[in-house]
Amino acid sequence: MATRVLIADDQRLIRAGLKMLCESTDDIDVVGEAADGAEAVRLAAELRPDVILMDLRMPGVDGITAIELVLSARADTKILVLTTFDDDDHLYPALSAGAAGFLVKDTDPDELICAVRRVADGDFVLSPHVLQRVVSQAVSARSFGRRDPVELTAREADVLPLVVEGLSNQEIADRLHVGVTTVKTHVGNLMHKLGAGNRVQLAVFGYQRMA
Repeated sequence: MATRVLIADDQRLIRAGLKMLCESTDDIDVVGEAADGAEAVRLAAELRPDVILMDLRMPGVDGITAIELVLSARADTKILVLTTFDDDDHLYPALSAGAAGFLVKDTDPDELICAVRRVADGDFVLSPHVLQRVVSQAVSARSFGRRDPVELTAREADVLPLVVEGLSNQEIADRLHVGVTTVKTHVGNLMHKLGAGNRVQLAVFGYQRMA
């Protein structure tokens, strides 16, 4: 079944381009467009999309507030932020509000389509350079991580550095020549063993382990 996507952006050309990109695939359907946060919240309740592509700077209700309102009404909606601004003042509020991913608007079109599929599948996505910044800041602040040693299987030890690189489950599967279901199992086991609440924390723990 196709992933149902709602596009929320105050620029008509951006919405048109995103719609054209999404609808060039066989497994993604654009079910609606919103020009501001208030409309995004209304359409999210009305159309029940699987994924919302959410801009952050919009008139009236901004993207951060819209994320909070959408998720308070329907927590299983996946929201992928797509913004021009990747600074900390935009990144961390978006993640705190519950965004399932954060990409900049100059992301490669194929990467964007991959990100929509990943968040729809329950994955967590950050632009690679954003992920590395989050990891570095977290390690510097010592804000995440467990210090006690954790024993990993050989395959888990292969998977963890690739998570740190920001690779998707499919990319890890391709790199290791295993099935994507196998990778999902290993990632789940790693999150449990290392006490990671999401993929970003897992990347932080992996970075600390390899340091």
